[in-house]
Amino acid sequence: MVTTPPSRAPIVERVAGWSVRHRKTAVFGWLLLVVAAVVVGQRLGTQNLNSYDPGQAGRAERVLAQPVVQQPDSESVLIQGRTASQTYGHDPQIREAVRQVVAALRSVPASAADIQSPLTSQGLGGAGLISGRSALVTFNVAGNPDNDDQAVVPAMNAVAAVAAHHPGLKIEEAGGASLDRATNNITGQDFRKAEITSVPISLVLLLIVFGALIAAGIPLLLAGTAVTSAISLLAIPSRWLPIDSTTSSIVLLVGMAVGIDYSLFYLRRTREERAAGHDTTEALRIAAGTSGRAIVVSGLTVMIALAGLFLTGIDVFSGIAVGTIVVVGVAVLGSLTFLPGILSMLGKWTDRGRIPFLGKRRTAAGESRFWGLLARAVVRRPLVWGGVATAVLVVLAAPVLSLHLEDPGIHDLPASVPVVRSLIDISDAFPGGPEPAEVVVTGSDLGGKAVSKAVAALHAQVAATHGAIGEPITTAMFGNDQVLVVSVPLAGDGTDAASNRALATLRGQALPATLGKVPGISYSVAGLTAGNHDFDAQLSKTIPWVFAFVLGLAFLLLMTTFRSVYIPALSIGLNLLSVGAAYGLMVLIFQDGHLEKLLGFSAYGGITPWLPLFMFVLLFGLSMDYHVFILSRIRELWLGGASAKDAVTSGIARSAGVVTSAAAIMVAVFSIFATLGIIEFKIFGVGMAVAVLIDATVVRGVLLPAGLALLGDRAWTLKRRERRQVLGSPPDDPGYVLTGKPRLTPPWLGSGQRDVTTLPRV
Repeated sequence: MVTTPPSRAPIVERVAGWSVRHRKTAVFGWLLLVVAAVVVGQRLGTQNLNSYDPGQAGRAERVLAQPVVQQPDSESVLIQGRTASQTYGHDPQIREAVRQVVAALRSVPASAADIQSPLTSQGLGGAGLISGRSALVTFNVAGNPDNDDQAVVPAMNAVAAVAAHHPGLKIEEAGGASLDRATNNITGQDFRKAEITSVPISLVLLLIVFGALIAAGIPLLLAGTAVTSAISLLAIPSRWLPIDSTTSSIVLLVGMAVGIDYSLFYLRRTREERAAGHDTTEALRIAAGTSGRAIVVSGLTVMIALAGLFLTGIDVFSGIAVGTIVVVGVAVLGSLTFLPGILSMLGKWTDRGRIPFLGKRRTAAGESRFWGLLARAVVRRPLVWGGVATAVLVVLAAPVLSLHLEDPGIHDLPASVPVVRSLIDISDAFPGGPEPAEVVVTGSDLGGKAVSKAVAALHAQVAATHGAIGEPITTAMFGNDQVLVVSVPLAGDGTDAASNRALATLRGQALPATLGKVPGISYSVAGLTAGNHDFDAQLSKTIPWVFAFVLGLAFLLLMTTFRSVYIPALSIGLNLLSVGAAYGLMVLIFQDGHLEKLLGFSAYGGITPWLPLFMFVLLFGLSMDYHVFILSRIRELWLGGASAKDAVTSGIARSAGVVTSAAAIMVAVFSIFATLGIIEFKIFGVGMAVAVLIDATVVRGVLLPAGLALLGDRAWTLKRRERRQVLGSPPDDPGYVLTGKPRLTPPWLGSGQRDVTTLPRV
C-alpha cells in the first residue's frame, strides 16, 4: 500500500523537532530568555499608573490626580458612651475623652490637620458633631495624599492610646486613609497566602499524578519560568497601562494554571508513547503533532478570550488583559520549545525520583475505566443522559436571572476588621450617607463672581431636588484658581438606586441650571456613586461587543482547527452552559447569602460588577483547554478509521487521566481564593472552581459525548479526499478499500491508534 506523506511537517512538529535536535540550545536559551526578562523588568521598573473610571467620572479623576490638586483623606474619631445614660451633655468622661483626643491629634501635626470637634465652633459646629451619647472628632490626614495610608499611622496610634485610658467608652477611628490601609494589608496578605499555598498544593497533586519527583517538577518549572518572565515583562506596558499588584497576582494564577495544563498534556502523551515502545525522539514528535497542536489552539483561544477585555475601554481590564495574554503566550512558547528540549535531554530520567507507593504506578496513562464506562453508557442513550445533564445545569443557572450587580463598598472587607466595625458605628451614630459627589470644575476665572453666584445657586437647588442632594455643600480651590472642587452630598448609601437617582438629578438638573450657565468653564462629577455608575454603564454598553468578539473569533478558530461547524457550535454552547451554572451558584451563594458561615462572608445583596465579565472571558479561555485536548484526541481516532461513537468513547477514556489531573489542580488553586478575606476574591475563587469542576465532570463526561454521539460523522465534516489521504488511500483511487490488509498508521497519529483492517468505502 502506498501512502502519501505530507510534503512538509506542520510547524508545531518542526519547532519541536528543532528543539529536540538542539536541546541544549532550547533549554538554556529558554532560561536565558527568563533571565533577560527579569533584568529588563528590574531595569525599567513597573510604573504604578492610576486606574481611572470610564466616562465623566474618569475625566474628573484625571483632573483630581494632577499635582496641583492635593486632596487629603478625612478621618473621624467616634467617642461614644457604652450606656444610654452616658451622653455628651451629662457625662464629663466623654467630654474629657474628646479633649484628650484633640490634644493627641494636635501632638502629631505631621499626621493630622484641620481638626474639628465639639470643642470648636468651626466647620460643622458642636451640633453637627454631637449625637446623644456620641461625639465626633474629624481631621484631615496631613502630608502627601498619595501616602495617606502611611501618614495616618501616627494619628491612629495617638487615638488608640487615648482609647486605652478610657475602657468605659468606645473610642475608635475610621476614614478613607485607615480604610485604604486595612484594605491594602488584607489584600497583600490574601495574595501572599494564595501565592505561597498554590505551589505546594500543585506539587502534591503533580506527585500524585506522575508518582515521580522529576516528572512532577517539570510542569512547575515551565509554569514558574513563564510567570516570572511575564510579570517582569509587564514593566514595558506599565508605561501606558495600569499594572498593579492585583494584575501581577492574576497573571500568577493564570500562568500557573495554563503552564501546568500544557505541561501535563505534553508530558503525559510523551510518556504514553514511550511506554508503547517508541524512543524518546519519536515519542516527542508524536506528542508535538497531537498535544502540541492542541496546546497552540488552546493558547490562541485563551488569548482571544482575554483580548475581548480591551473592548470594554476600562483601564483596569486593559492592564489585566495585557498581563494574562503575555503569560499565556509565554507558556505556549515554552511548551513548544523548552518542553521538548528538556524532555529530550532528560530522556528516561524523567521517571526518576519515584515516590514510594505512588512511584509504582504505570508511567503511561491507559484508558480510564470509569470514564470509559460512563462515555459508553452516554453514547448508547445520548438523549437521556444529555437531557438530564442539561436540565441539571439549567436549574443551577436559573438564579442568574436575579443577578444584581452592585459594588460591595465596605462589605468588601470582613465584618471582623476593626475599621469596618468603626465605620458602621460612626454611620449609625451620625447618619450622613456616603462620601459626597465631587464636582470638578476647570476653566477661566474660577474665583470670579459668576462661578461664586453659580455655587450659591447650587445651594438653592437643594430644596428643589426633594432630598436627592443635600447640605453641607462645600468648595475647595486648588492651584491658584486652576481647579475648583464642589462637594455635594447625595442621598442613599452610595451604590443603591437612591444614590444613582440622586446622581442623575445632580448631573441632569442641578448642575446644568447653575454651573452649566457659566461661560468659559467645564465640569465633571466624580466620587463613589459617579465612579460606580459610569463603570457599570460602560460595562453594560460594551458587554455585547465583548461576547460577540470572543464567541465569534473562538468559533472561527475552532472551525479552522477541526474543519467543522458543528464542533465549535457544540463547544461554545457547552461552555456557555457551564459558565451559566457557575454564575447561578455564585448568585445563590454570595448574593442570596447561602453558606455565609462556612465561607466566612456577609452577603450584601449583590455581585461585584466587574467579576461576571472577567470570569466569563477567563473561564471561556481556560475551559477550552479541556475541550480542545479531548476533541483533538477524538478527531485523531476518527481520522484513524474508528467509528464516530468508538472515537468518542475511546478518546474520552484516553484523555480522562490528564484532564482530570489538570482540572483537580486548577480547582484546588482556585479554591484557595475561597479562604481569603476580601469578598471579591471569594466570589472569584468559588465561581472559577465550580465552573472548572462542572466543565471537567458533567460537560466532559456526559454532555460532550452525548452531543458528539447525536452528531455522529457529521461532527467531523472532513473532505473525503483529505480523509482518504490520511488513511493511506492513494489520491487517484476513488474507491480504494482496505479489506483484510493491515494499513500503515499515519506517523502523526501515534501508536495509541490500532491498525484498521476493514473499513467502508471512502
